[in-house]
Amino acid sequence: MRKSLRAPRGGIYLAVLGLAMMGWGVFRGEMPVVLEKAINICLECIGIG
Repeated sequence: MRKSLRAPRGGIYLAVLGLAMMGWGVFRGEMPVVLEKAINICLECIGIG
């Protein structure tokens, strides 16, 4: 029963890896690129762009 109460290590490792990759993207200046693509997709969805 103790084993089922512990958090799975794989999930924690993947979460840390994901946060590290997001931090690397912010460090590289990718946020404006992603925001621009998101805006374009939204505008195309509602038929403006």
